[in-house]
Amino acid sequence: MFTFPLLLTIYAGFTHAFEADHLLAVSNIVSRRDRLWHSVKDGIYWGLGHSSTIIVIGILMILFKVAITEHSFHYFEALVGLMLIILAIYRLYQFTRDKKIVIHSHDHSHLEGAHKHLHVHIADEHNHQHKHTLAYGVGLVHGLAGSGVLIIAAMSQIKSPIQGIWYLVIFCIGCILGMLVAAGLFSVPFSKKLISAPLLQAVLIIITSALCFLYGGKVIYENLFI
Repeated sequence: MFTFPLLLTIYAGFTHAFEADHLLAVSNIVSRRDRLWHSVKDGIYWGLGHSSTIIVIGILMILFKVAITEHSFHYFEALVGLMLIILAIYRLYQFTRDKKIVIHSHDHSHLEGAHKHLHVHIADEHNHQHKHTLAYGVGLVHGLAGSGVLIIAAMSQIKSPIQGIWYLVIFCIGCILGMLVAAGLFSVPFSKKLISAPLLQAVLIIITSALCFLYGGKVIYENLFI
């Protein structure tokens, strides 16, 4: 008989998906989508990748008694920060590659005379990839962040190793559900059905990438230099 409440564990996993670094990563990933379903699948794959890492580390620590020091988890966290920076740079590169920015002028006649007006157009070049490898890979690395605290908590509260692994599995189910919801919510501003202004979408992509970059730098600083 399990000694931990099922719903409470799922809830803990669900809320875990809404931590700042997770949300920044998933918002950066789904900004390339224009359909809700593709974004939701990104969230599912992110959750699966995140869960894979937690389960593997949990099996090593709980079942095979592999000792991973607390200091090692600081390096894991720093690696997540580096991944956020790389993700931000890659997203901006992908955006500039997939978009064609056209700047031109038009002549307009007014009562005062003719004037030239500058126009900026952002057009799609090619963005038809529906693979979710990036989301899964980001989830794999993200599973390193906080996994130590989670697994140590499982080891201290659960009596048997099998119960500890089940605790992690149920936690991960909640995390996948949470990221599914988060990905769906964050995809709404980037949906072409809701926003027809490419310039506004471009601004949102730049903002999410910049926040992802800055937060990644903050994580690296806190775990390597403090």
